[in-house]
Amino acid sequence: MPGPAELADRYGILVAWVAIIALFAVLEPNTFFTYANLRIVLGTQAVLLILALALLLPLTVGDFDLSVTGALGIALILTGYLTIIRGWPILAAIAAALASGVVIGLVNIFFVMVIRVESIVVTLGSGTLWLGVGYGIWGANISGVDNSLVAVTRDNFIFDFPYAFWYGVLLTVVFWYLYSFTPLGRYLYFVGANRQVSRLSGIPVDAIRAGSLMASALVSSIAGIILAGVIGGSGPNIAAGYLLPAFAAVFLGATAISPGRFNPLGTFVAVYFLITGITGLQLLGFSGWVEDVFYGASLVLAVALSRLASRRRFAR
Repeated sequence: MPGPAELADRYGILVAWVAIIALFAVLEPNTFFTYANLRIVLGTQAVLLILALALLLPLTVGDFDLSVTGALGIALILTGYLTIIRGWPILAAIAAALASGVVIGLVNIFFVMVIRVESIVVTLGSGTLWLGVGYGIWGANISGVDNSLVAVTRDNFIFDFPYAFWYGVLLTVVFWYLYSFTPLGRYLYFVGANRQVSRLSGIPVDAIRAGSLMASALVSSIAGIILAGVIGGSGPNIAAGYLLPAFAAVFLGATAISPGRFNPLGTFVAVYFLITGITGLQLLGFSGWVEDVFYGASLVLAVALSRLASRRRFAR
């Protein structure tokens, strides 16, 4: 049975989350501690959750994918541009957006796995490239995306939470099962811990790394499609703002549930822990700059805490 110290490591973020909720409920009871605000907090961050889960796979195997916002941005632009400007059917536009994710994944795989350039360098460049391509496709905001996409993302479902939230929950459960109950989940952790030992053990390291980069690009594209439905359109300057929050959530999530390891449940909790704090501060009148400060500080602290948690795990 885990001792008090281990329980504090695993579930400390949950205690902190409850404490933050209690604090803002006292400070802003009429606006923060309401069911309407809960629906907003949970429903509006589904895209961030999905993007953070996309990051989870390459980070687990020791690679960085800074191109996730590029993949999200291209999918967002294509969904809006093809349906609104070009008049494509929504399913054809979604297929094109998913195909863009495949292309981005293949480009990353080629330079990382074949040319052997460091993943952080490749994906930083490709992410910037694809954001620029998005501007080139259509450099202005577009509104009026197909109502069927809006309906399957923004309409309310169970407990009056929008469909987009439940897509994030479903993907979290899928990733949790993958990480916890399948050989592939164990291989992901093995590859991230030591690639050379994993190769000697017969684990297909290159295939797993390539698959994680491809899955990351595809899931990011799905996030872009969902975002198009959530906002009812698209724009070239929307995607870039998701990169810092996604990294902050994944690293903060590595300090919870399975401390020292990137994990889906920790990521889920971290996303909503962060947005709860930001929402509360905004309701208190801190707006504009507070998101950058909060996410930036959270990322630095999360990386430090996840490293400490990893060291404690290996020391046991």
